[in-house]
Amino acid sequence: MSAPKNTFKAALREGRFQLGLWAALGSAYAAEILATSGYDWLLIDGEHGPNDVPLMGAQLGALRHTPTHAMVRPPMGEAWILKQLLDQGAQTFLIPMVESAEQARALVRALRYPPHGIRGVGAGLGRASDFNRVADYVTTANDEICLIVQVENRAGLAAIDEIAAVEGVDGVFIGPSDLAADMGHLGNPGAPEVLAAITHAFSRIKAHGKARGIMTVSLPQAAVYRDLGADFMAIGTDVNCLVGAVGDLRRQFLGEAAPAARGGGY
Repeated sequence: MSAPKNTFKAALREGRFQLGLWAALGSAYAAEILATSGYDWLLIDGEHGPNDVPLMGAQLGALRHTPTHAMVRPPMGEAWILKQLLDQGAQTFLIPMVESAEQARALVRALRYPPHGIRGVGAGLGRASDFNRVADYVTTANDEICLIVQVENRAGLAAIDEIAAVEGVDGVFIGPSDLAADMGHLGNPGAPEVLAAITHAFSRIKAHGKARGIMTVSLPQAAVYRDLGADFMAIGTDVNCLVGAVGDLRRQFLGEAAPAARGGGY
């Protein structure tokens, strides 16, 4: 028996567009509902969502036997938390605020067993090896790891070619909200200057043969990003979906008009 097949990584290699959703509620119950809603992947957000390792582990368990692939974003790309999430069964990682090839190379090593990395051997205690029931897990795990690095400021954009060229980086995800803020357009990721930067970044990522990722909560903006060549994209969050649905239900019953759009990024 080998490590589980990473269906998301396989899809990117085959050029199949992957549609996703953000999970930030910190609830395995909510994650289970989202996992059977038709999305290809679900991002368990430990950066901005109220998630710790046990909560993220519970959500990984909820998605384990569903058709939706689990992607995990830790608060930072630190080896200690990546090690724990790997043992909990995470195979695909979105790492925030990557600004250099040096950072990217360190992340590649943190996610792999020796001699290609520094991951500690202890998966027999966790879900990753089906609690030590997968005999060949440690010898096959490296091949199923998918690393997505998140570029979301001008420093990262300046190093986009060096970052995308790192072996072991499977994709580069542009964070439009933080990028817009860093470029002086806080709260306006659709600004023309920001879109031009994203367009350029996408072209450089593609030139290195890596997958291009992004997210938005605006469907018109999502169409723009798809036309630019996004290979994987999230089009909403569980929080926004919940807020929108409960508000719309009440307004429809009372016959009230919908309020003007507002919010701080996603």
